[in-house]
Amino acid sequence: MARNTDVDGAMKLAIEALDRIAHHEKECGERWGQAMVELRELRKETDAHSSRWEKLAWLVVATVITTSMGIWIKTIL
Repeated sequence: MARNTDVDGAMKLAIEALDRIAHHEKECGERWGQAMVELRELRKETDAHSSRWEKLAWLVVATVITTSMGIWIKTIL
């Protein structure tokens, strides 16, 4: 009879452990979903920032080239 109680106790413990694992997996899945949403939003923001920085870089390059050409032409003439 004691052996049957040990088996029941082990089964209850195993079921409790499986329930905890299932709960943990559910929480991890939800967190993973939230993380993916955050990563998508960060990607959108990063793309927007890189677009602005690219425009600024072209402006700086064009200004430097124009200024250099102006100085070069002025020194030659």
